[in-house]
Amino acid sequence: MSAPLVHLELHTGDPDAACSFGAELLGWEPERVQTRAGNYLLLDLGGEVGGGIVECGTSAPIWLPYVEVDRIARVTDDARLLGASLALEPREGPAGWRSVIRAAGVGEIALWQPKEPR
Repeated sequence: MSAPLVHLELHTGDPDAACSFGAELLGWEPERVQTRAGNYLLLDLGGEVGGGIVECGTSAPIWLPYVEVDRIARVTDDARLLGASLALEPREGPAGWRSVIRAAGVGEIALWQPKEPR
């Protein structure tokens, strides 16, 4: 079975502009939530895939897809064996574990293992 896409996250230096554009063009209404790391904007993308907006110091906005895996450490190691570098080592958060890999021709992909299976 292939790893399902479960979340799309926009990393941007201007979340207000992103929210305004998404609301006007696509009807997205972000919900601001407080996390340990600061504010996070949840997006209901109208389907089974969740979304969010993160403010960060990126020079250009980028969408980061999250794919669900059953064993974060193993899949992260497999990515390394295939030539990927790590932008983020596996780490635990409140709802699960994630790592971010970077591969030539692919860009960045977040690997996600929830604490409770879907």
